[in-house]
Amino acid sequence: MKKVLLLVFGMLLMASCQKEMKTGFIDNSELIKEYQKRKDVEATFKTKIEKFDKKIDSIGKSFQAKAAMLQQNDPKLAKKESQEQYQALTQQYQMFQQQTQMEEQAIQKESQTEIDTLIKEVRTFVKDYGKKNGYTFILGSNEAGSVMYGEESKDLTKIILEELNKTYKKD
Repeated sequence: MKKVLLLVFGMLLMASCQKEMKTGFIDNSELIKEYQKRKDVEATFKTKIEKFDKKIDSIGKSFQAKAAMLQQNDPKLAKKESQEQYQALTQQYQMFQQQTQMEEQAIQKESQTEIDTLIKEVRTFVKDYGKKNGYTFILGSNEAGSVMYGEESKDLTKIILEELNKTYKKD
């Protein structure tokens, strides 16, 4: 009888010691898409790209004007002089294209770095939120289907998005 009581008491003790696992999930895409900092970063790069495009268009028009001028003056110039001018213009245009490509790659690299940093910040925020609020797991839902189903009450996307946007301050 004593052994049975000890066994029952032991089982009750073990059951009471087990901590309930608190879980939740977030929609990764929605969280990133609606994060105000991401929107601001995107707007900044949109402005940079628009300025870059205007600059490229302006320089391109300048080359077109120079080429048109050369064509108008072509009959008046000696053949050798005409070829030299066309060749010089072609070299300038090639250098312009190389510079344009380098600038475009720099903008893309800067943009990717910003996005990568933003994603790391969001991950860190979610991790800290989980620890602070006693979560054992916060899962991420995405298009690949890492969370195929979750109760709406366990969806933390809106809550975390609100907290994340509260902590974000525009520079």
